[in-house]
Amino acid sequence: MDIDIVAKALKELGHPTRLTIYKSVVRAGYQGVAVGGVQEKLGIPGSTLSHHISSLVSAGLISQRREGRTLFCVAEFEKLQSVIGFLQDECCIDEEC
Repeated sequence: MDIDIVAKALKELGHPTRLTIYKSVVRAGYQGVAVGGVQEKLGIPGSTLSHHISSLVSAGLISQRREGRTLFCVAEFEKLQSVIGFLQDECCIDEEC
């Protein structure tokens, strides 16, 4: 995985509010969570939530789908695994036995 892609994902997750949002989305699983539910749970203004969600979408960490008037956020678990894998792939590779 490209280091710039990983760096962007980690940068977006480095903000406490975005990390909290992402954690809520991940907890929802593959069905996702309604944006209104996230807003209600976290108690943040809609415009602020929209800004943070947009950042997570641009990093490829979540996607969105619309069902009628409801917008859902869904975690991109493959991207999450790629970021984690990037950090783990070379674990202890330079360690001398």
